[in-house]
Amino acid sequence: MAYRPSGQETGGGLAPLLSRPAPAMLPYWLVVAATLLVVSRPASPVYLTGENDDVMRLVEVRDLLGGQGWFDLMQYRLGLAEGTPMHWSRLIDLPIAALIRFLSLFLRQGDAELLAATLWPVLLMPLLLLPLAIAASRIGGVAAMHVALGLGALFLFTCVRFAPGSLDHHNVQLVLATWLAALLTDPQKRVRSYIAAGLAASLALAVGAETTPLVAVACGCVALQWVWHGAAFAGSARAFGLSLTLSVSAAFFATVPPRDYGVVTCDNLSLGFYALSALGGSALFLLASLRPASRPLRFGMIGLTGTLLLLAARLIAPQCLGDPLASLDPMLTELWLRGVTEARSFTAVAAAEPEMVGGFYAAGLFAMAVCLFRSLRGEEVEFHLVLLALVGTSWLVALLQVRGAFFANLLSILPLSLLIADLRRHSATDSENAALAIGYLGTMLASVPVLWALGGVAAVHGWQQAMDASVMTFAGAPAAEGGECGNPADMAALNALPPGTVAAPSNSGAEILAATGHRVLSAPYHRDQKGMLTELHIGLSVAADAWAFLKGAGVTAVAFCPTDPQTEALIRLKPDGFYADLARGAVPAYLEAIGGGEGFWLYRVKPD
Repeated sequence: MAYRPSGQETGGGLAPLLSRPAPAMLPYWLVVAATLLVVSRPASPVYLTGENDDVMRLVEVRDLLGGQGWFDLMQYRLGLAEGTPMHWSRLIDLPIAALIRFLSLFLRQGDAELLAATLWPVLLMPLLLLPLAIAASRIGGVAAMHVALGLGALFLFTCVRFAPGSLDHHNVQLVLATWLAALLTDPQKRVRSYIAAGLAASLALAVGAETTPLVAVACGCVALQWVWHGAAFAGSARAFGLSLTLSVSAAFFATVPPRDYGVVTCDNLSLGFYALSALGGSALFLLASLRPASRPLRFGMIGLTGTLLLLAARLIAPQCLGDPLASLDPMLTELWLRGVTEARSFTAVAAAEPEMVGGFYAAGLFAMAVCLFRSLRGEEVEFHLVLLALVGTSWLVALLQVRGAFFANLLSILPLSLLIADLRRHSATDSENAALAIGYLGTMLASVPVLWALGGVAAVHGWQQAMDASVMTFAGAPAAEGGECGNPADMAALNALPPGTVAAPSNSGAEILAATGHRVLSAPYHRDQKGMLTELHIGLSVAADAWAFLKGAGVTAVAFCPTDPQTEALIRLKPDGFYADLARGAVPAYLEAIGGGEGFWLYRVKPD
């Protein structure tokens, strides 16, 4: 594999400084951060980005700061009386809570929360740009590094996961995935790179189960590198295996309460994921320590180990080998999960929003083709094969759930930046060749996912709508305003009521938790199945049966949102149901209308 020193294209002045990854990354970060802070600021800590998960994370952090135990992930104000156990990691709650606590030394609590929510994704940006710069400079020199930084800056600027107010864990997962890819493509295969890669893999597992396929393939890549290189790679293989085992063990014991050590769950770090990753890391350490000289023997040993790990998975966590949401009630699958944008499959996206197919899938597909073609040509073979595996895994996940497209688009930056840098160099040496210039320009444009998305909007809806979409893309989502359900006036009206239980659409549950002292029956989280089902049954039942559900769940107020998509679906399904009655103004005798809301139609449930 050819190695191009990162300083080979330096000149005078600032050039030596900007040829190194860390200093070169700073201006890209500062420009993106400053622009986003100007065009997209959350108006309050409750109305962050329009994403439920960001608001729910704030609720969880508040609970931690309020004294809820480190191992206690129960959301006591969500769902039925027993509450709802959340599956999110305290490893994300902790730094956000620390930032809020620090800022509250100088600001009021609400202002500290708002500033922390604004700064958190901004502070993560350099942690994503730096591994892109390191990996690209190692393999392609200064030119490739700056191309990668430019593409990375565009990704950050257009990715909702890094908009101010984004407290959800997906931005941290994207950062860890980038480090994992950068470390595994180290052309010198340094031991310290693989130690750090093992740490990144274990943290990715601990933060959220969504990255499990990517981490599994990354582990497979290290194992195959050892099979191919043998003794020359044994030290790095041992380092990765030991680092993975120790760090995932530390994460498990630091975040899982002792009473749950033997419990297997498929949506967070539990015995299943911990045991398999620790066993796999330990096995790789032991195999690399044996130093078998024959490549076929190493391949057989890895194959046997993989088979034993699959058998262990069937014994320890058989339920996690399939769809982790397969246990959802069919009613929730139909009325809730199918409407969750990030959980849509390729076919669902193509049917509902064909204009977005290119933005989600084109750059990743292009990158996979580039990786395959260049590896077959013998160009930076190992670099391209590792990235083909990582991008391909994320792209395949995106076919099942579109959330994988964020990872595929991000990891595509590395192979595409190397290609763009090479085309730029060839075009500069042959300036009369128009085909090279067109190829260089076309590759640059094809490497930007948002351009695919805007092109799709233009193709389906026309250029005017594409221009409007570009404004929304770069300006971010507006905060909740009057007339929308869950706006500040609605919350003020709810806060005027004594603390109780609110029946509202699941899409409004997190905001009600964050803005009021009430508990809510429903929020869009699969562990709140009972609460979500109860809210759906209330909406579908005739008035007399709805009263029984309301009374049984201890509901004290109903927040009816006639414009909520799920509510509209329930009204269509049951024209004589409770929600349909409210929509046409037929209010049952056990409800009392409450004034003050602008989006919600608020009702107090009368006592017996």
